[in-house]
Amino acid sequence: MAKGFGKGFLAGVLSTVAASAGAIFAIQKVIIEPEEKKEAFIEENRKKAARRRIAH
Repeated sequence: MAKGFGKGFLAGVLSTVAASAGAIFAIQKVIIEPEEKKEAFIEENRKKAARRRIAH
């Protein structure tokens, strides 16, 4: 009985860790990376606008 409990507990812990890692990875790809790309795009446009102001 104790042997089966140990294996089941270990399998549960491993599956929980794997599910958590998958959720974190998904959040990173779906939410965080698009925000960073948007911020970089906005910053690049600010730099371009500053160059245009100086050039004219």
